[in-house]
Amino acid sequence: MSGHSKWSQIKRQKSANDAKRGALFTKVAREITVAARQGGGDPEANYRLRLAIEKARSINMPQENIRRAIERAVGGGEADQYEEIVYEGYGPGGVAILVEAATDNRNRTAADVRSVFSKHGGQLAGAGAVAWQFEPRGIITVPRDGRDAEEIALAAIDAGAEDVDTDDPERVEVYTTPGALEPVRRALEAAGLPIESAETAMVARQTISLDPDRARAALRLIDALEELDDVQRVTANFDIPEDVFAEVAG
Repeated sequence: MSGHSKWSQIKRQKSANDAKRGALFTKVAREITVAARQGGGDPEANYRLRLAIEKARSINMPQENIRRAIERAVGGGEADQYEEIVYEGYGPGGVAILVEAATDNRNRTAADVRSVFSKHGGQLAGAGAVAWQFEPRGIITVPRDGRDAEEIALAAIDAGAEDVDTDDPERVEVYTTPGALEPVRRALEAAGLPIESAETAMVARQTISLDPDRARAALRLIDALEELDDVQRVTANFDIPEDVFAEVAG
């Protein structure tokens, strides 16, 4: 999982960038709205909504924004009728890319995604072209805060985790099946471990190595995709060379 761990570190640094904070708020608010519309506005009864709210709090989204997003979803009417779509494509070096979107206009979103792929040396593909290279996982992030990474890993395995990544010097990533995410999270909290984040995501079954130039080109493509208003999450299956990782994360 080391490739995904590096990927996560870059994502965290991007989300901390104040210049993109407003756009991030918009995306998370949309995620809350979709979850509430599908499963109701009570986070205790709607696990997906609870995860979305926790994500909102982790980026310091104001409580009022969270409340409004839920009210838009459960208040009736035709507002915020978002459709969830996954686009598949290839990036520089044959990298497999999944683009998860929530849109109220699938023609607009498809055109925007196709344009970004084309402009950055990639290609939009048909459904099923690359999805088989990824699998849904639950991902729980536990900050080390002076704790021994191996002890966190043992606690996670005892709680039912499938895999643990301890490569990051600041946090440990715990991987579960999607259905085990909530019980493992609760078990870790009961063991006295703080939870930085918990979410379901698509994770590459295997990563491929790119030379630095292609890795930079792939990252530029992913940046451009993530800047699209309708795009919620982008996942790719390439490992990031150490020098490129230091350049981007530094």
